Amino acid sequence: MQVDVLIVGATIYNSYFKRFTPGNAAIVDGKFLYIGRRGAGDFEAAQVIDAAGRYMLPGLIDIHLHIESTMVTPETFSYGLIRNGVTTIVPEPHEMANVYGLSGVKEMMRASEGCTADMFYAIPSSVPATPLETTGGAIELDDIDELLRTERVQCMGEIMNYVDVIRDPDCKTNRILDHIRRHYPELVIEGHVPKLLDLDLHRMIYAGVDSDHTHQTIEGLEARIAAGMFVEIQEKSMTEEVMAYLNAHDVSEHFCFVTDDVMADSFQQRGHLNHLVRKAIRMGMEPERAVYAATYTPARRMRMYDRGVIAPGKLADFLLVSDLAELAIEQVYKRGRKVYDAAEPYVQPPPRRRFPEAYYRSVRLPQLTEADFAVAADRPDGRYACRVMMVEDGSTFTREHRGEIEVRGGALCWEGSGYGLIATFERYGKNGNRAYGLIGGDTIKRGAVATTYSHDNHNLLVVGHSPSDMMLAANEVIRGQGGFCVVENGRVLAHLRLPVGGILTEEPLEQAAAEVEKLRMAMESLGYRHYNPIMSISTHSLPVSPALKITDLGLIDVNEGKVVPLLLPN
Repeated sequence: MQVDVLIVGATIYNSYFKRFTPGNAAIVDGKFLYIGRRGAGDFEAAQVIDAAGRYMLPGLIDIHLHIESTMVTPETFSYGLIRNGVTTIVPEPHEMANVYGLSGVKEMMRASEGCTADMFYAIPSSVPATPLETTGGAIELDDIDELLRTERVQCMGEIMNYVDVIRDPDCKTNRILDHIRRHYPELVIEGHVPKLLDLDLHRMIYAGVDSDHTHQTIEGLEARIAAGMFVEIQEKSMTEEVMAYLNAHDVSEHFCFVTDDVMADSFQQRGHLNHLVRKAIRMGMEPERAVYAATYTPARRMRMYDRGVIAPGKLADFLLVSDLAELAIEQVYKRGRKVYDAAEPYVQPPPRRRFPEAYYRSVRLPQLTEADFAVAADRPDGRYACRVMMVEDGSTFTREHRGEIEVRGGALCWEGSGYGLIATFERYGKNGNRAYGLIGGDTIKRGAVATTYSHDNHNLLVVGHSPSDMMLAANEVIRGQGGFCVVENGRVLAHLRLPVGGILTEEPLEQAAAEVEKLRMAMESLGYRHYNPIMSISTHSLPVSPALKITDLGLIDVNEGKVVPLLLPN
């Protein structure tokens, strides 16, 4: 029998039994034809690969992530994925959708065409995430219909506005959910339901939202699985307690590993989904179960029945691994063709300019002055109770602290108060909104940081302790048409330019990673104490992430879903 490729002498992973078995595999037209004992005597192969006993795993599959979180283009992202054994992803481009709406989604899809890794997109369902912010674009019901009709779409992206889903039957998100249930009943709907339990959790599932990828506890994990919800475990949920639970209970069918957000420097240094598989094994999970949670269950969750397993008729996406415990990837194959070899040079081709010209001119803000960081206060002189956003290491959640601040001459005396100032400026030229708040905790203690990479609205966000430093950082970002800038005492410590929509760079992964690492170190030098300071600061404007956040409309009490004042009544 003639075949294209014959792999001999492999230790092949069988997903159905969750075990490895010695054997051979034959491939025809990019798909597996045969897996078993038959070998060279039974097949006439155009290419024979001697696996020499190495482990043969399905290509890894990540079903919940945002390419924009790495701040690189899909082409660069694919380059990084392949060398880490990830052959299929389901990205949700809701960051670019927040900047450009339907056009943003389509342009991300266009930029993914021709990439080595398969990218099946999720439709951003929550753009904007709430009515409590100004974005550059929105995704409406007509846009959803058009994407489902014309594009390669795999699922409905994460439903983020869980507060309104539960409390407001007539909200936009509930209208979307009702539309999907009636017209696309087979479409998978992804969820974002942090901390929800009992009746609130069950109401979300009843509405059609049957997965969650947010930070898990044992109580939340068990409640979700008991109610039939699929759980997507990202790294911040891989605590000792959660991993011990997953190891001790027969719940393999109810969870998978996902990355969600990966910084460019982590991508370069530690890897991607393979890093989570390796970490799970180190935390006591059997390798067979860890591989299962990064191949088989994510494929089944997304109804991608042609992949995630080494079996007849399935896509020949696979890895050859020398050390299973360390997941040491030596070769990666896509549709039976070798696309990565650790022993050969793997160089990213020069990135191409793939987006429309307007995407490089998305920041419509004039240069700011120090006066833009003076906060008016319509109160008599005196000291007043105030809300303070407190940053805490270990989470992107913040908490509300009740502090005191002085008002003098109609202005907030925030300098020298012990708190920093956080300010946000609408940057799409729609309304000129701006808002101010106070910030403390594990954030910077001096200098300033400015960015247009601020979830999910991506308006200009500035945090600092000096108006002059805040002005300089903000203006550098405005001049560069987006990015991050860190300043101390009038000196720029780091400047990451993100000119594509104000959120992406077209630089190669290695260069982007080096610049992100420099940015992280600069933020830490100003006193930022956080496992991921870049992600932490960029979520200060995310009004669906507890507890006190800020948008261009003001301070947001996330749990109440409303704008609240900075100064409290005496």
